Amino acid sequence: MEPFERARLDAYFTKITTQFAPTEQATAFLITHLLAERPAFVRAVAAMARLRAVLPKPKSVLPAAQRAIEQTTPCDTLSRELFTDPDTALDYLEARAAGEPVVLLDVGGYYAPALGDLHSRFTGQILGVIEDTENGHRRYAELDKLPCPVISVARSPLKDPEDYLVGQSVVFSTEAVLRDRGDILHGRPALVIGFGKLGSSIARLLHAKGVQVTVHDIDPVRRTQALSQGFAVARDREAALASAGLVLCATGARSLRGEDFPHLRNGAYVATVTSREDELELDALPDVYTRTMVGEHVTRYQTIGHYFYLANGGNAVNFLHGASVGPFIFLVQAEILAAIRMLTRADLAPGLHEVSADDRAAIAATWLSYFNR
Repeated sequence: MEPFERARLDAYFTKITTQFAPTEQATAFLITHLLAERPAFVRAVAAMARLRAVLPKPKSVLPAAQRAIEQTTPCDTLSRELFTDPDTALDYLEARAAGEPVVLLDVGGYYAPALGDLHSRFTGQILGVIEDTENGHRRYAELDKLPCPVISVARSPLKDPEDYLVGQSVVFSTEAVLRDRGDILHGRPALVIGFGKLGSSIARLLHAKGVQVTVHDIDPVRRTQALSQGFAVARDREAALASAGLVLCATGARSLRGEDFPHLRNGAYVATVTSREDELELDALPDVYTRTMVGEHVTRYQTIGHYFYLANGGNAVNFLHGASVGPFIFLVQAEILAAIRMLTRADLAPGLHEVSADDRAAIAATWLSYFNR
């Protein structure tokens, strides 16, 4: 990022944090990808709340970004296990923020398993959670009862540009991985699993490149949407896997189970848009498969009579090339900052919430004044 670009970004976030400054500050814990532009967002969060720790998402950490953040804020190790066991999660929060009002900023539903216990047992107060992703949104929605407010920006219209551009970056990186191996997209039928905002973007972009695309989704409404947009829709999951030369997993949940992998066509490539623990049940793959690195970012899984390739170890393939979506990411980050103010007021009932349309319009207007020049 050029110095003038960094200065413009800092000025934008200064404007946003001034617009949405809370009357009183809470304490915050921030789960995030640590990409090149992320230190500016972290500084903005620290202007809105007492930021106790940043927990970088594994497999998406740029060392330079982490070094910049660590100059002012601790970076703690993030894992699913940290918040799976309620006692471990409680010990962590108590060590960092005992007795304080806390806002939890999430990417992927990490806090969800322990949220009930944290809310009832923490010596401070869990004011609520802000969730950024569709799979995280579903993790919170699936809880029997939410003990506190959860503000989701996953389905915000301000996120639509980001989702479209993430789809572009996924297709770009997938094609780059294939070309590094001497392969190309053309002539390789693709199966897109999941036809949400990301999956539909990926399907359209592959189709624009002349790739034959089939869609699979468990939601019948999305299947009809795929049909209406001209895509083939898989009636039989196993047959679709057997005929695809490229499988792109975009559910944010479990796209491929252990028993699915043997149905893959020989030589098929598998790539995902999120973390391997969310999309792929690789641990349940039969032990007869050997794993061999056959390229810098490609692993071959092979047994007698069958083999397939996995891109980037099963983690989001677009992070191989920075996963940049340009300044559009700053729309959603500003919405997260507005959500901090909402939780800090402590007047929301337990349950799922969204940022108001008026606040979204204000964010969009500010963004346009800085980035539509």
